[in-house]
Amino acid sequence: MTKLFAYPLTVIYFILFGLTLVIFHPIQWLCLNVFGYKAHKISVDWLQFFIMRCLNVLGTRFSFSNPFQISSNQPVIIVANHQSMYDIPPLIWYMRKHHVKFISKKELGKGIPSVSFNLRHGGSALIDRKNPKQAIKAIEDFSHYIETTKRAAVIFPEGTRSRTGTPKPFQRKGLLTLFEHIPSATIVPVTINNSWKTLRYGKFPMGLGAHITFTVHEPIILSDSKDHIALINNIEQTITSSIKS
Repeated sequence: MTKLFAYPLTVIYFILFGLTLVIFHPIQWLCLNVFGYKAHKISVDWLQFFIMRCLNVLGTRFSFSNPFQISSNQPVIIVANHQSMYDIPPLIWYMRKHHVKFISKKELGKGIPSVSFNLRHGGSALIDRKNPKQAIKAIEDFSHYIETTKRAAVIFPEGTRSRTGTPKPFQRKGLLTLFEHIPSATIVPVTINNSWKTLRYGKFPMGLGAHITFTVHEPIILSDSKDHIALINNIEQTITSSIKS
């Protein structure tokens, strides 16, 4: 019965979601080309807010728990598990004072209104997963940008989404590259739960009533750690131990 209700609600969601992307695309262009980075960043933040409101049509709720004071005057590396594309809007919205940027596959850099424009012009990195040399160079350049601007890099070390919520092993190369080139960073581990439930039936219909939660764990000063492999292992344990089955 729940899946039956999901069909019409998904259609409504897709209409609202598509309109949101189309409306915000020229808004982003105008903000960036007329008013500059700051205005563009604000437009991107509000895009995420309205995407989250679109998801409310499906009964999706969001809870973001962050009891820590994280300075916005230093670079930040946000490390999180990855369950769906809907992990992204809340991270940008709730962590917006840190100017959140992403490492994304290059395919997302074209063809998607608003999303592709922001990935190309908002400071994120686009990598070719089939070209390791290009990917590492892009991540290095991205790292220098984060270190210099004191903004926030988000990385999902699993590499691909977990479609059932069960975490996949962390891949270390991307994290090690970020650690090497953003030495003054504060690392912020984040556990995401229940995002996968928005896609429990696949892309259509979408799942109803997901309560997506974000738990921010105690920040870590990167320079305090001399063994980065051990640090990654500890971060992975911290994140995955809070994932609910």
